[in-house]
Amino acid sequence: MKKSFPYMLAACSALALVGCGSDDDDNGSGENGGNPPVVETPSAISLSFLGRYTTGQFDESAAEIPAYDAASQRLFVVNAEKGMVDVLDMADPANPSFVDTLDGSSVLAGGEVNSVAVHEGIVAIAIEADPKTDNGVVALVNAENLSLISSVGVGAQPDMLTFTPDGNYVLAANEGEPSDDYQIDPEGSIAIIDIADAANPTVAVADFNAFSDIAELRNQGVRIYGPNATASQDLEPEYIAVSADSMTAWAVLQENNAIARIDIRSATVESIVALGYKDHGLESNNFGSGNAIDASDEGPVEITTWPGVRGLYLPDAMASYDVDGMTYLITANEGDARAWGEDNDDYWAGDASKGFVEEFRVKHLVHSDGFDRRAGDDLPPQLRELAAGGLLNHDTFAYCGASAGDAGDCREDDVLGRLNITWTMGYRTNVDGSPVMFDAAGNESADGDRVMYDNLYSYGARSFSIWDEEGQLIWDSGDAIEQFLASDDCMLGSERTIACADYFNSGHDEGDAIDSRSDAKGPEPEGVTIGTIGEKTFAFIGLERMGGVLVYDVTDPEAPVFMDYLNSREDWATEDTESVLDSAGDLGPEGLVFISAEDSPTDDALLVVGNEVSGTTSVYVIEQSFE
Repeated sequence: MKKSFPYMLAACSALALVGCGSDDDDNGSGENGGNPPVVETPSAISLSFLGRYTTGQFDESAAEIPAYDAASQRLFVVNAEKGMVDVLDMADPANPSFVDTLDGSSVLAGGEVNSVAVHEGIVAIAIEADPKTDNGVVALVNAENLSLISSVGVGAQPDMLTFTPDGNYVLAANEGEPSDDYQIDPEGSIAIIDIADAANPTVAVADFNAFSDIAELRNQGVRIYGPNATASQDLEPEYIAVSADSMTAWAVLQENNAIARIDIRSATVESIVALGYKDHGLESNNFGSGNAIDASDEGPVEITTWPGVRGLYLPDAMASYDVDGMTYLITANEGDARAWGEDNDDYWAGDASKGFVEEFRVKHLVHSDGFDRRAGDDLPPQLRELAAGGLLNHDTFAYCGASAGDAGDCREDDVLGRLNITWTMGYRTNVDGSPVMFDAAGNESADGDRVMYDNLYSYGARSFSIWDEEGQLIWDSGDAIEQFLASDDCMLGSERTIACADYFNSGHDEGDAIDSRSDAKGPEPEGVTIGTIGEKTFAFIGLERMGGVLVYDVTDPEAPVFMDYLNSREDWATEDTESVLDSAGDLGPEGLVFISAEDSPTDDALLVVGNEVSGTTSVYVIEQSFE
């Protein structure tokens, strides 16, 4: 089902969006005088640090999403701290330099830029309204002179943007998050902007109104649970990928743990596919690795299997590529919990209408004294409405000491107790979806006030996955990321001199914090981009918390091959990372962009990463080897 916005925002004067920026004389053809380099197929690739641009802003999201224009040799980087786009000169990629900013507030009063994309000299900018629950705008800008071409109204909270390969459309994920107090919840949607005439674009919206049966969506595994929300309000597009023929798009619905398939020409959501979960009890996942995790941020690092624990994929970034006419989707399985009203005292005092927080530690979920011991602290009122306490299925969790009515050692800090899970899933239900009630001793009872958790669902799969165009899982990296980070083969720093194992699963905004993220989402794969060199396709996956970029050859989607890992964070031992920001390097990779040798200022294939914590934009050379 689609609808068209009946308005288009008038274009501003050429300089209303930006300050006066300098123009580059170089035509972006590279050092070889305009002849594109011969592209051979490497047997392997690796990354080496080349340079960075530094904003000097720590933990302010001052460098998030980068996009590159080959003709002007410019990077366009979302600076969320400014709410604008920083324009950087990439003629010397070892030393990117500031050119100007693009200020979305001159197009939409109070607006802040969320995302940016570039295609053949046109820069698309997603601008969120103030408040974010109002409709936003997408602006089109000339990459060379930074003049505004046009702008159009889209849905609430436009975020990730992408052009179709043919350049005829820009697609925007209108995420439509609720207000912080959950009193307003806009509909999520995909804006499809026809830019065949960039000065006069038109917009159609692929909405989710045809998917109104919440019970059916839940039965399929789609996570729908916003208070008093329709499915359209609860579905929140996060990231978009497009087929090579520009006919079909796929949108990640992150918190819903699903992917939507969209027909671009008709602006119609054709289907929604639930992604399911990873079984962390499996020693082998049929893809060449296991599904083990390190489940606690206390005690020694222990990557092991945990029967009864399931990881929800909940992917963030997604990229697509074509193999023999078939589209494959790569997802970075970050994980993300619903957490609205966290700062609202009324919510924690028991007003369930003022928020929705689903995250809870296992040790608090299955404490023998029940939930009320957490009242006024971190007890979600919706959980208290569900039951007075939780139990573990002693058959499933007997391996860590669970018995009827007693979680045993399962709730210890160095076992499962510290693991963050969602309380909304995993408890035993009746046919109608209502919880089966138990007494405190673990006996099923109509008069009981406790729920029995047969399984525990954690956030993110600590992996990246490859799916076919129907949303079926083709391959998953399993526990390979955590196993590698804990191994002697993994080294940190641009010179690769620091042992990864000494800082396994560290947080991206703290120093000397080994294992601090194991209770949450581990290394947290978040960003992904694709690059083709010769006849091979490579995936670059950014690890938000641990930092760094993993490189895989994904030419065969059923058998990806590890290539490299580079983490250009330099200081790991100083407790106060902000105090050494100038020398800390790169922390918290968010967005990545591949630059082919043909488009590169140096004729070298490059990778550019926006690092939100360090506020740096880092540039890596993609080194190639040939047999």
